[in-house]
Parts: sequence; structure tokens; C-alpha cells
Amino acid sequence: MAWSCSTAAQVAALLLALFGWVSSCVTTFVPLWKNLNLDLNELEIWNMGLWQVCIIQEEGAMECKAHESFLALPPELRAARVLMCLSNGLGFLAAILSALGLDCWRTCEEKAAVKKRLLLCGGAAFGTSGVLTLVPVSWVAYNTVLEFWDESIPDIVPRWEFGEATFLGWFAGFFLAAGGLLLLCTACPRRTERAPARAAAERALPAQAPAGLRGAPPHGPW
Repeated sequence: MAWSCSTAAQVAALLLALFGWVSSCVTTFVPLWKNLNLDLNELEIWNMGLWQVCIIQEEGAMECKAHESFLALPPELRAARVLMCLSNGLGFLAAILSALGLDCWRTCEEKAAVKKRLLLCGGAAFGTSGVLTLVPVSWVAYNTVLEFWDESIPDIVPRWEFGEATFLGWFAGFFLAAGGLLLLCTACPRRTERAPARAAAERALPAQAPAGLRGAPPHGPW
């Protein structure tokens, strides 16, 4: 059976949100949130993530070391750890709820209201997951800009710059929010689907006289 436009939009929105969720998970664990190039040793590139710091040498060798203490991290990195983990967990839950609420699943067709609620909850969860991804990524990026242009730091001190994970996190948050919003939009029009069918059914009913007047003889002038 051919899919309707609403069903195709639901599947497209779910795929878009899933792509954002996978990108968010990758952003959480890769050590590419910040990059640092040392002027004294240009053969090494330092990369910092939420969980570890890695040094990449010119030969391609990479050595990583986990952060020693969670409390020793800057506030933005501590908050990023918590928010990104919450975003990933909420995105996983949203994927399950949205998949169960899709119209393309022919199971539980008699429970349309339940499927609608599942789709609405999944869309809202995806949107919230997108916000939880955008907030820590933007916070880390903002502090990176402040530290880079801080005039109180001597010029000879190397400055951290944006890493690839920062841009990936922005895209992930946007895809999550866009997919969740599209899921909400595809679920809302279902409220008006019954109105045209009801109007058509009322027009199809023949005009009938009240039951009490059926078979009654016509009133004459007497």
C-alpha cells in the first residue's frame, strides 16, 4: 500500500532525528572538542574532549590520557558531560516512542489515539534532546572564544580553538530539534482528518421524516 504524505513525512522526520542522535553520540565521546597547536612543537596537535586529552604526532601516532578528576574539569566541561549523556539517553527513548507511533506500522490501528500520543511524546523528546545538545556545545564554544581573545593571557601562551566535534554537535542538535518539530507537525493534522469524513457522511445520509410522522395521512382541509 502506498504511503500517504503524512506517513512519508513521519519516516523522514524520524530518520533526520536518528541521524542527529547518532551525531550527538559521536560528539559526546570523541576527543575533538578543542584543538591546540604548540608553536614550540608544531609536530604535535593537542585535542581535548569530555573524557580525555589526546596528542597526535606528525607520524600519525596518537596518545590519549583520561581526565584525572571530574571535579577538576572546567564548569562547562562538567556540565557538557551531564547534558550530553542526558541528551543521548533521551534521544534513544524518543526513537523508540516515535517508531511505535508511526502510521506505517499496521499494528494497533484500533488504538490511533495511543499511537498519536507516542508520536507526540517522541517528537517532544527529540526536540528536548536537541536543546540538551546545543546548550553544552555552545557553552564550550563561547568560553573558547573568550579565552582565545583574553588580553590578560600573554601572547606566547597557546590558545585552544574549536575542534571538529563542536561543529558536529551543532549539526546534531539542529537535526534533533528539526526532526522532533517535524514529528510534532505531522501528528497535529490528525485532529482535522475526521472532520471531512464526518461531513461527507452527513451529506450521504438521506433526508428522512421524523419517526412519529411516518405513515400518518396527510391533513386535509377538514
